Amino acid sequence: RAQVQQEPSAETTEGTAISINCSHPNIKITDFVHWYRRLPGRGPIYLVSTIKDSKEVRDPPGRLQVAADRRSSALWLAWPRHRDAAVYHCGVG
Repeated sequence: RAQVQQEPSAETTEGTAISINCSHPNIKITDFVHWYRRLPGRGPIYLVSTIKDSKEVRDPPGRLQVAADRRSSALWLAWPRHRDAAVYHCGVG
């Protein structure tokens, strides 16, 4: 299984865009990049996945961008709100 690394934390103010980064240097050619979020007191909620390039995220509004070499990705949230405060997880597989 490929391993991922994320920053321990990232903060922004309400309405200010943020990019949450994930490193997955051992990703295989057939692996997808997946992102989830866990709101306080709840289980993980699927957000988006893609194998390359970028893909729109609807809720919260933003975009998943996978680097050209696929060794990293970033979840960009366009205008996060207080209700979007959560733990965001990336994974590959």
